[in-house]
Amino acid sequence: MRNRYLDLLRFLAILRVVIYHVTGYATLTLVFPAMSVMFALAGSLMAASLDRSGVRAVGRRLRRLLPSLWVVAAVFVPAMLLTGLAFGPKVLLWLFPISDPPANYWGGLALSPIWYLRDYLWFVLASPLVLRLFRRAPLPTLVAPYLLLVAIEAGVLANPPRVLREFGLYFGAWLLGFAHHDGMLRRMRNRVLLPVAAVVGAAGLAWIVTHPGPRGYDINDIPLGNALWSAAFILVAIGRAPAGVTWVDRVPVLGRAVTVVNRRALTVYLWHMPFVVLLTPLVGLVGWSPRDPVGLWLRVGLVFALVGVVTLMVGWVEDVAARRSPELLPGKPRRTVAGRAAAPASPAPAGAGDALVSVGAGVPAPRRPAEDPAGATASRPPGGD
Repeated sequence: MRNRYLDLLRFLAILRVVIYHVTGYATLTLVFPAMSVMFALAGSLMAASLDRSGVRAVGRRLRRLLPSLWVVAAVFVPAMLLTGLAFGPKVLLWLFPISDPPANYWGGLALSPIWYLRDYLWFVLASPLVLRLFRRAPLPTLVAPYLLLVAIEAGVLANPPRVLREFGLYFGAWLLGFAHHDGMLRRMRNRVLLPVAAVVGAAGLAWIVTHPGPRGYDINDIPLGNALWSAAFILVAIGRAPAGVTWVDRVPVLGRAVTVVNRRALTVYLWHMPFVVLLTPLVGLVGWSPRDPVGLWLRVGLVFALVGVVTLMVGWVEDVAARRSPELLPGKPRRTVAGRAAAPASPAPAGAGDALVSVGAGVPAPRRPAEDPAGATASRPPGGD
């Protein structure tokens, strides 16, 4: 069964990422650690896929991830090659970004969200083995990424490879997704889960306050604080996830928006940053300062509008990757045989005698489980949005 609460959580995470990239409000990273939430949801989905399909789930997950990236690369890589990017073997990393693909001066910023796909690939490839370890020794496996990050922050591991740093920062959230899928978080009593979340969250908040980064308390600059604070958030927000939130679909506009963003999460994530980069210089041309509230929120609206246009143009690639029928705008209720049979009859067209034909009122067709935006990327601080 589809859990609309998790759909809502992913919807809010995507919106938060876009708004943060436009506004730069550091408070948003504390209020909603969106990237860790997206990795946790992805980890839960990956565990479910492995249970259904075994190791074949890795290939299926990559099949859903890469086509949307290839569409972005088809547009931007030629543009970067024409504006200074040197052609070489590393350009092929745009086909499979197991490492940061090369970019020129403007592409590095506009395509910075690629780091999420890079980490996602690493985590997907590691999941078959790690899920087995997790189920044999849940607590040691879950704690390992956080201990790794502590060792890096303490200088025990000097100049570690980026892959180790990223596993320390975000793989703990992915493993919390494993715990969610296996029901471990749900089985924890409140008198255990809530104090654990409080202690972990307090430790993370204390580290954030005592180790501010170049942008203050923006947790993207504070890896250990980010990981701990995010873990506490996930324990509560996902560990105590309700079975559903029926009120979402009682508001048709909201329900449709949640469905569309979930079905097009990867497209929204990959395409929003180029528009942020494009629109930012235009603020000065119309006389607004970068922090002018009117200009700031106008840019937010314009970014969402432009992303919406691109989503209509190329978002259907996500349907093809998922082996669904392509749709311009997903989530439209579909008529089913049962719905048509149960609908009231209407008169037949003139000339058809006394015969009647059934006209289906239409009921929503069963939906396939939601996928993460990959999730929910080159020239940004390690672990940033």
